[in-house]
Amino acid sequence: MRIITGLARGVKLTTLEGEATRPTAERVKEAVFSSINFELEDALVLDLFGGSGQLGLEALSRGAEQAVFVDSSKDATAIIKANAQKTKLFQKCRILTTDYKDYIRSVAGKHKFDFIFVDPPYAQKLVPDVLKRIMDADILADGGKIICEAEDDTLLENELGEYFELFKSAKYGRVHIAMITKKAGVERD
Repeated sequence: MRIITGLARGVKLTTLEGEATRPTAERVKEAVFSSINFELEDALVLDLFGGSGQLGLEALSRGAEQAVFVDSSKDATAIIKANAQKTKLFQKCRILTTDYKDYIRSVAGKHKFDFIFVDPPYAQKLVPDVLKRIMDADILADGGKIICEAEDDTLLENELGEYFELFKSAKYGRVHIAMITKKAGVERD
């Protein structure tokens, strides 16, 4: 696993041993970033379920201004820190060991992100809950995008479909990528 392009191009990243994390496959990452590459300049990025930090670090390498990495595992945040230092992008990183629920609640009304990467453990089926919390906290900037990775494509069920719209989706093997944005003119109370 490596940074594909930009300032840290070619830097090999470390991942956690074992099955605790599942890094995004390189071809999936390449497809995602080729879709958003020209929108990353000066962006504020949130990498929830950071794992190795590869998605946020790729965004920084391609011109994002700052990335916040959130993972509940101390081992994962230690790997993210090491990878951020290895890529020489550490000064643009904020790395937090906390639960996604606590983090989203803590930034409600304080921060709005241009890009939010949501790649939780598949078995926990957390994407709908994460999207609802993002919606309720209103932390996605106008025109911002959420990139979700999941095992299925049923992400915008119930009230989520009233607030978010899917603008691009793709399947890579068993992985579904959904790119989501806020619907125009929809505001949260």
